[in-house]
Amino acid sequence: MILKTETSTLREHQLALLQMLQEIDRVCRKHNITYTLFAGTALGAVRHGGFIPWDDDLDIIMLRPEYDRFLALVPNELDSTAYYLQPEFSEHWPMFFTKLRRNGTACIERYIPRDPLTHQGIYIDIFPCDNLSDVPAKRGRQFLASKAVIARALYQRGYLTDNPGKKLAMQLSRCLPTKALWAYAVNREDTDSQMVHSFFGASSRYERSIYPREWFTETVLLPFEDGEFPVSAHYDALLTTLYGDYMTPTPVEKRGQKVHAELVDLERSYTEYAGVQKQMNFKEYTRSIR
Repeated sequence: MILKTETSTLREHQLALLQMLQEIDRVCRKHNITYTLFAGTALGAVRHGGFIPWDDDLDIIMLRPEYDRFLALVPNELDSTAYYLQPEFSEHWPMFFTKLRRNGTACIERYIPRDPLTHQGIYIDIFPCDNLSDVPAKRGRQFLASKAVIARALYQRGYLTDNPGKKLAMQLSRCLPTKALWAYAVNREDTDSQMVHSFFGASSRYERSIYPREWFTETVLLPFEDGEFPVSAHYDALLTTLYGDYMTPTPVEKRGQKVHAELVDLERSYTEYAGVQKQMNFKEYTRSIR
């Protein structure tokens, strides 16, 4: 087995993800589901008119009611021979967000799944955005509850880390009532709260994960590659919250610090790479996508 060999180029990977985004967009338009490009994908739309040239993933986000509707509709809308929906907390996927995968492909990442039946095709991340309480003390508890849920999910997935604190948190989370904590963090009842959060999304920091609700209810279309896709109408404020000076790209020497995929193959299934992660030598890494 050849390791750390990119069998498909980054640009080929990006264009395959674009095709998947077009399918998501089609479903959302058909059913009037509001979503937006998020995180590095939104940054790419604003600064590059497409993918950040060195980015190898694609992120979208939806408020929880839209997210739930999308998950319910996708099985009847997308070709199941081509696409695989990997919903949060589903069989063979213990994570707290959803991925849309493409069958017949491989996206081998820098961790060893505990579950050998985990689908590992190329993917788009679909993040939920949840109600943030108007009560400051509860906001903090929501954040802490989400951290416990995340730690448990990462343990179940097979997350690798040399950080003693993270290791301890993952072990302790196994004893906690994570279903109840998830419900507390999601906070479905506060539908009129002024703020929302993406604690189950792209950033681990509290201040980068809380936003005014209108940032995700008010959208505009921006060019992204050869099409137009929705981003927050408040994208300047959102991207400033996430990245600070977002129009200044990451220095060239730091652009490879976090590449999601160790190996991408658009022609062969991940099943043909069974066991490959066990032969890889890697540790926890940090990311600078900006």
